Amino acid sequence: MSISYLEKQQIFEIRMNRSSYLFGVNEKGTVQHLYWGEPVEAAECGFMLKGRHHSSFDAEIDREVEEFGGWGGSHYAEPSLKVEFGDGVRDLKLDYAGYELVKEDELIIKLIDVHYALRIDVHYKVFSEYDVIERFVRVHNDEALPVRIEQVMAAVWSVGGLPEYRMTHVAGRWAGEYQLRCNVLSEGKKTLESRRGFTGPHASPWFAIDDGRADETNGQVWFGALGWSGNWKIVAEKTIFGHVRIVGGINDFDSAFTLAPGETYTSPIFTGGFTSGGFGEMSRILHQYQYKYILPARQLRKVLYNSWEATTFDVTVEGQVELARQAAKIGVERFVVDDGWFGARNSDRAGLGDWQVNPKKFPNGLQELIEEVKGLGMEFGLWVEPESVNPDSDLYRQHPDWIYQFATREGTQLRNQYLLNLGLPEVKQFVLDFMTELLTAHDISFIKWDMNRTVTEPGSLPGSDPIWVKHAEHLYEIWAELREKFPKVEFETCAGGGGRIDLGILRYADQAWISDNTDARDRLAIQEGFSYAYSPSVMMCWVTESPNGFNGRSLSLSYRFHSSMMGGLGIGADIGQWSDAEMEEASHYVELYKEIRHIILEGNLYRLEPLGRSNVAAYQYVSRDGAEAVVFTFLQSQYFGSEERRIRLRGLEADALYETRLNDGDVVVLHGSTLMHVGFPLTLKGDYVSSLLRLKRKD
Repeated sequence: MSISYLEKQQIFEIRMNRSSYLFGVNEKGTVQHLYWGEPVEAAECGFMLKGRHHSSFDAEIDREVEEFGGWGGSHYAEPSLKVEFGDGVRDLKLDYAGYELVKEDELIIKLIDVHYALRIDVHYKVFSEYDVIERFVRVHNDEALPVRIEQVMAAVWSVGGLPEYRMTHVAGRWAGEYQLRCNVLSEGKKTLESRRGFTGPHASPWFAIDDGRADETNGQVWFGALGWSGNWKIVAEKTIFGHVRIVGGINDFDSAFTLAPGETYTSPIFTGGFTSGGFGEMSRILHQYQYKYILPARQLRKVLYNSWEATTFDVTVEGQVELARQAAKIGVERFVVDDGWFGARNSDRAGLGDWQVNPKKFPNGLQELIEEVKGLGMEFGLWVEPESVNPDSDLYRQHPDWIYQFATREGTQLRNQYLLNLGLPEVKQFVLDFMTELLTAHDISFIKWDMNRTVTEPGSLPGSDPIWVKHAEHLYEIWAELREKFPKVEFETCAGGGGRIDLGILRYADQAWISDNTDARDRLAIQEGFSYAYSPSVMMCWVTESPNGFNGRSLSLSYRFHSSMMGGLGIGADIGQWSDAEMEEASHYVELYKEIRHIILEGNLYRLEPLGRSNVAAYQYVSRDGAEAVVFTFLQSQYFGSEERRIRLRGLEADALYETRLNDGDVVVLHGSTLMHVGFPLTLKGDYVSSLLRLKRKD
């Protein structure tokens, strides 16, 4: 069994394939975390379950490692739960009240206040093959009076016994998301959060902790990822007594709410895991866990063309048909019309919210283009931004009260638009209705769902519902209903690039647009940071123009394709302007991608040479059965002439023979041991050049 209770020691043991997670009930009735790491014998760890006292200033040190503790008494760490009861008491004292083993891999720990009828169920679901635990809580108000919830976290993760603690996370901004950061944790708190109404590009709800010595291939790493697409918070707190606790959940900022008598609150899921195989193994665990248990579907990403950069708002049926014909020539499988197909949408100043096909741009309706696209052997997709509205739109003129606003304030316009208050039932229904009508009336296989602004002037909702929370909950409910009604439609999450990607939205989204920055060199850094937490199987990457509009950098078509082939391949350039030679080269890479995408999207990723270590970056993907692999290598610039260099591969069978082929060169047969320990010769020369190595095991 994954979960067992040692009654004599009063210890709960979660035993996974390569790790142990222990907690127990101490003499005070408090549920105390004990251990998380390499496998141990739980029965021998009873000595750890005890109260600790330092002085009157630190009377209960053991409360720093409560498995789930409320604010009250002498507890001063970041609280899991902070409440105010109906009589004004703000003190919470939670005692252990039993447990329920739902299944062999699901456990509920029951806590209750010593005086008030407030119950907390702490849930654990174990994925032993990945050494991963999902945690969330349910808070039940059995009082006769309402209870005000000021802060409620999804879980607390405790890491102890390290001589030093280093936290790894990602930071960023629009067009520069997922930049890797490492910080040594000294005493105090390190907070990652979003207060912008969605996950946000500035941080992602994922963390990793190690002792400062772990690297890509070695070392113990503790990690976690929160599944919530609204305001969120993760706090890593190091105490003076050597504990580190990581608390995460919905951000308490401006989010207090009332739990009425008989009501129950359920938190998001906060997933945690452990590995002794370094950051590379951590990522592979997260990727496999997401692929098997999080993502709604597992189809291989189709090669996609998006018309935005070619036409922007100048959308016409004739222009889209011509682009579709060009896309079909190079093997594209899905043609997507971006912004500009609806309402009076000739710029970003008008029409957003009016989701009717523009009759001037499509005199015979949208179906004319759809039939043309399907006749060319492609699926049809469409861009929408349902949560936003232009002031210059019929929707806003009819329902100015539907936006986030304060009565005495002039609303902030960002990108010439307001944000609809999706927490309102009538707004939720409006979005569901127009999306249902759109998908019913047209043969659409793909929706790119965008959100190009943050929440401002967040007003209020009728009743006591927290406005920040309702937006995300209604978004999930809309996506869930649309997926049920239209199971053949795939959805992409996009928020001005990678602004809404987390384990919450990925339960509904088939793929993710991780950045509006499509420069292939910048994308290497963004994609690498993304890969630490999230699976390449959802990551969409586009080949666009050179020089690139973001930074003016000129890159070869081969470099741009190699960079974009490391996830779901898309093309966003104005292919109507490409030469015959460029079209032929693009066709070659699209065909090649189709041959290897099962390795990239379903296989295991090894970051052989991460960016920043040198002027070379190399990434290897190994198929799930181990029979095939591909390696993408990028040279940023050549210094001081040539040098002999080899890239050592990973994840191969030492005694197996592999047919290797670099780009379109000759096949060379080598043993896995040679490829992993001696390496494959790196022959790149010049600036911004790349190569693709293919391997196939000889059986």
